[in-house]
Amino acid sequence: MTTPHEDLPLQLARTKRFSLGVPRAFTVSPDGDRVLFLRTASGRSTTGCLWLYEDGEERLLADPRGLGDGGEVPEAERIRRERARETTGGIVSYATDEAVHMIVFALSGDLWTVRTDGSTPRRIPTPGPVVAPRPSPDGTRIAYVSDGALRVVRTDGTADRALARPEHPEVTYGLSDHVSAESLGRTRSFWWSPDGEALLVVRVDNSPVQRWYISDPAHPTRPPRAVPYPAAGTANAELSLHVVGLDGDRVEARLPKEAEEHPAGEWTDATFEYVVEAGWGDGGPFAVVQTRDQRSAYLLRIGASTGATRTLHHQRDAAWLEFVPGTPVHTAAGPVLTTQDGIRGLWMPATGVRTPEDMYVHDLLGVVGERIFFVAGQEPTEFHVWSYDPAGGFVRLTDEPGVHSAAVGGGTVVLDSRTLDGQTVTVLRDGKQAGRIRVLSERPVTEPRPRFLTLGERELRAALYLPESYEPESYEPGARRLPVIVHSYSGPGLQTVVKATAWWHAVNQWFAEQGFAVLSVDGRGTPGRDRAWETAIHGDQLTPVIEDQADAVRAAADLFPELDTSRVAIRGWSFGGYLAAGAVLHRPDVFHAAVAGAAPTDLRLYDTHWKERFLGHPDVQPENYERCSLVAHAHKLTRPLMLVHGMADDNVAPAHLLRFSAALLAAGRPHTVLPLPGSTHLVTQEGVIDTLLRLDLDFIKTASAL
Repeated sequence: MTTPHEDLPLQLARTKRFSLGVPRAFTVSPDGDRVLFLRTASGRSTTGCLWLYEDGEERLLADPRGLGDGGEVPEAERIRRERARETTGGIVSYATDEAVHMIVFALSGDLWTVRTDGSTPRRIPTPGPVVAPRPSPDGTRIAYVSDGALRVVRTDGTADRALARPEHPEVTYGLSDHVSAESLGRTRSFWWSPDGEALLVVRVDNSPVQRWYISDPAHPTRPPRAVPYPAAGTANAELSLHVVGLDGDRVEARLPKEAEEHPAGEWTDATFEYVVEAGWGDGGPFAVVQTRDQRSAYLLRIGASTGATRTLHHQRDAAWLEFVPGTPVHTAAGPVLTTQDGIRGLWMPATGVRTPEDMYVHDLLGVVGERIFFVAGQEPTEFHVWSYDPAGGFVRLTDEPGVHSAAVGGGTVVLDSRTLDGQTVTVLRDGKQAGRIRVLSERPVTEPRPRFLTLGERELRAALYLPESYEPESYEPGARRLPVIVHSYSGPGLQTVVKATAWWHAVNQWFAEQGFAVLSVDGRGTPGRDRAWETAIHGDQLTPVIEDQADAVRAAADLFPELDTSRVAIRGWSFGGYLAAGAVLHRPDVFHAAVAGAAPTDLRLYDTHWKERFLGHPDVQPENYERCSLVAHAHKLTRPLMLVHGMADDNVAPAHLLRFSAALLAAGRPHTVLPLPGSTHLVTQEGVIDTLLRLDLDFIKTASAL
């Protein structure tokens, strides 16, 4: 229930972008009987709790409010949460044994266990703060990280000991480095062997990485925080893989130094610097390692007792390799890998089976027997759950337009479905509905009304939002037209033009209700279509994206003459903020004002993996970085521009804002700067995000009489 007289900006802030009360992080037991998940107690609570769905009923397994939560979160856990974009407190992650009877989680640095049999949660004493705990497959031991060391303890609280201690302060065992967590999306850095007698562990040495210092200008007495940040062209952390036995034996995997065969390119670096994924298969430990230029990757089998490696598969790409989350996975018929021949899909080398050519695969969800479950789309605005097995072939499990995902185990499929009507979580057993898991999130006070469009020669997917009271059919030539706000992300890794409930749909509708037409566009470089679409930004991340937004404005106006193209503003955050500022620099003929939040203005200051993927090495291909830099083109500004940035942002550092502002000042270009003290890259604080939306609106209304 919303607060009386609460508007959309305040509701958005209070509900953490409508994420409160939403079930997530589903785990289904191998027999399909039990489903674990996280959810806050209501659409108002910010404390994550652990829940069990069993026999058609939900049961609360662990509530942090009854466990003495409220202590300080360890620094390593704070960093992990920032990389994962966690918006709540309490229990934000958990892990289970193979049978899904024993669950472990960390709470304010303490280690907790709870079982699905109804017993009360139990705290396990540890010698230091706990991060990333994970039980052994049989549930008798728990591995965790504390002060950079990988430790193990029995679930009865005895025999706690370190398996791998850092050799110096820059080394950690079992934690992800910045690039792996932020750009690769690999959140795990240790994996139990199936017999529970050893672990495969990533060792990270951050000593080669340059240090950045993030301070809090609002509190000058606090010392700056040192952050190892591998900016484009600089040294990465050194990663290595180790098989660590509970008996004290330890073997380092002998990873290849560089690719034996490598695709040609303007910049090539065939040295392996990235661990994309790792784990244990039927034949022992494995890893996927990728070269610095991201054009080559090996799937390796690792000898658990020798550390010797054998190449199982070698992938190459002329632009870059990008992997379907969840791959590789091992089945009875062999591994399931990512294929990138024209479109991102799945490939089973042992059988030669590939997903259909028109099917873009977003995620591999899991395997039950010989049946593979995955998320894929044949229309970019929709994500559907599919399955494949040799007997039944490819089967689509969802029908309604939307964004669907799932968790699987035994004969149970938990369908998490977001459509324009809302979100539902349905439990299917042997293909039939067995129940529902409640979604407790609030509905926006401003009901979104997106109109989905396909625009221009490139068939740009777009969404248009008009005021509820506005009827396009009644528009007559000469009548007052609607000024336009473009609100797009349009960057790699995210689609916003989707036929599903999403917080940005509500925000765009709120701006529309203030008297605007709001347009959102997924242009070249966004996922969901094909490889040519994604790699169209190789070497230039700015020009094609701006062209798509400008073309979309013109094409939308052709369909809806009530759009006033003489009054067009653009706003966005992160890559969307970069796009907004770039649009008024390079296309002031189309875009007449901009609000740019957390914009990466100097791409040399962003991390190695994410920027070198698209632009190459800045020392070898400096022209790519110059072309895409906002700082280098600051003198071109002729339109009103407001820059917004969190002063505690350690992803897009405040240096981006300050360097761009300094360049604008040096060029004599007036602009507005709004710093957000204490805010990180993910701004969710009540009193900040709501006020920011209103300030965006005021700035856009004032700028150029919009």
